[in-house]
Amino acid sequence: MAERVRARRPSDEEAVRLQRIVRRGTGSPVRYRRALMVLASIGGNTVPAIARLVEADEDTVRDVIHAFNEVGLRCLDPRWAGGRARLLSPEQEEFVIGIARRRPAAVGAPFTRWSIRKLAGFLADHPEQPVRIGRETLRVLLARRGITFQRTKTWKESPDPDKDAKLSAIEQALEQHTADVFAFDEFGPLGIRPTAGAGWAPAGHPWRLPATYHRTQGVTYFHGCYSVGEDRLWGINRRRKGAGNTLLALKSIRRARPDGRRIWIIMDNLSAHKGADIRTWAADNAVTLLFTPTYASWADPIEAQFGPLRQFTMAHSHRANHAEQTRDLQAYLRWRNANNRHPDVLAAQRRERARVRSEKGLRWGGRRREDLALAS
Repeated sequence: MAERVRARRPSDEEAVRLQRIVRRGTGSPVRYRRALMVLASIGGNTVPAIARLVEADEDTVRDVIHAFNEVGLRCLDPRWAGGRARLLSPEQEEFVIGIARRRPAAVGAPFTRWSIRKLAGFLADHPEQPVRIGRETLRVLLARRGITFQRTKTWKESPDPDKDAKLSAIEQALEQHTADVFAFDEFGPLGIRPTAGAGWAPAGHPWRLPATYHRTQGVTYFHGCYSVGEDRLWGINRRRKGAGNTLLALKSIRRARPDGRRIWIIMDNLSAHKGADIRTWAADNAVTLLFTPTYASWADPIEAQFGPLRQFTMAHSHRANHAEQTRDLQAYLRWRNANNRHPDVLAAQRRERARVRSEKGLRWGGRRREDLALAS
């Protein structure tokens, strides 16, 4: 059997950029969809599940994942055009890119940053490997290799001393116990306000949303649960985060496996996720808790599912109250779960769950009533 296609473990900087692109959903749609593919693969999702998530061909997903493993985030900007023949050899191009990516002071130039003119002049006068290149050709080369003129940014590198051990434990669970791995996280805060987005409209006549200046209804947080094996997403809105609400969500995950076998739950290391009551409950109910490293919530498989959730329920919306917002969010979840798999697969899963429940002496509608009681 061929080895499963999966994205490699990203660096902290790569993970933060991927998560930022997916969460914001702005900019190029191509970059957004490709970033979503990579982040979903990092989170342990299979190629067919990712293809359904982004509505793309499975071969396209595999190509993007392979490209990320080879060239990193440059895979987000595909090179579709052929263009004219190269004027520089591949070795010269790599040399130019290497110099451009370094600080000028590190190579003996008296600057804090490069301009196109200064970089071209430095390359032409380089004592060991002079490269004569025009300013416009240099500009095109840099853009083609993903190097643009940007403002200085800061980013957080995980200081967690157990980072590698935690990531390895998550990867091991995703590979060896896929059917019994779940993920949990909060999504929010969700306020009641017009939220800008994008949609199809006549040219020059976009949809308009009113401007508001007052927030009188507070916020809620969507406590989301995700089954990696079944590719199923569910959850409930709460007024606040807290250990009590986290425990209720984890109990709903435990009920998703009524046969009592061990399950693994991945979530970030928020203090509300690690209380004594939660750890005691997990030990008593065959639940293994896997926490992502500090500043590495991208390792949680549910993160990739929150991107479409934001785009199709929050963006381009104007709701009157939290009840309407919750109703629309739950309607999207029902639609998503009904369309995430082939009908034959869904029917087989329903039959299996019905068989397990009948063996346990539970009625099929029991979980629905328990969830409604939990929501109230």
